[in-house]
Amino acid sequence: MREEPRLRVAFFRPDDERSAEAAELIESLGADPVADPMLAVEPTDSCPREDADYVILTSKTGVELAAEADWDPNGATVCAIGQSTADALESAGYAVDLIPEEYSSTGLVEALDSEVAGARVEVARSDHGSAVLTEGLEAAGAYVHETILYRLIRPDGAGDSAELAASGDLGAALFTSSLTVTHFLAAADARGVRREAIAGLNDAVVGAIGDPTRRTAEDAGIAVDVVPERADFETLAATVVEDAAPTYRE
Repeated sequence: MREEPRLRVAFFRPDDERSAEAAELIESLGADPVADPMLAVEPTDSCPREDADYVILTSKTGVELAAEADWDPNGATVCAIGQSTADALESAGYAVDLIPEEYSSTGLVEALDSEVAGARVEVARSDHGSAVLTEGLEAAGAYVHETILYRLIRPDGAGDSAELAASGDLGAALFTSSLTVTHFLAAADARGVRREAIAGLNDAVVGAIGDPTRRTAEDAGIAVDVVPERADFETLAATVVEDAAPTYRE
């Protein structure tokens, strides 16, 4: 009896423990992971301010860099954009005071809107953070300062997944930020397969971790099939594989 080919799922997490964990998760779901890191971290050697009333961290990477710099919240209300960031803060020995119900910049603004008027709010994140957060907090009356902890660049050699998509050999793709979409398309451009890669994605099942990522993909002509209610990688992967596997087996 011939074995059916397994679903091939591309993901774009940085080439560190997050990639290994993602691959393990996808394998546990019965699919074949295709690791194609689209983000590499370039630290700026900056540290979050220590004189703010509120401090917002938006990623595990940001937390790790802040901890390496011996950052001290100094009594500030510490806010995490989502559970994975909160877990990283707690693992580094920081107390987490607030996690929004919706894991997004919009969710943070909504959670803080009624309490930050006149307060000093420090936003510590990458160079590709959404203006929704800073502008929303300023509109709520906060004095907002942004510290860029790291830059996100496209690694050399990225783009194997674009070639797989272009050749029709990719069953699903998991986009975890607008920047992963942008870098995927840039990598496809560099390999001369952008049009074919988009067509291949449109024959596959594409997942986006939230609405901003979905909009970026759709603006580029990529049809998004899955946006999970919970904005985390585990939910995204499980939902996409569940959605894709029946189609893939036909």
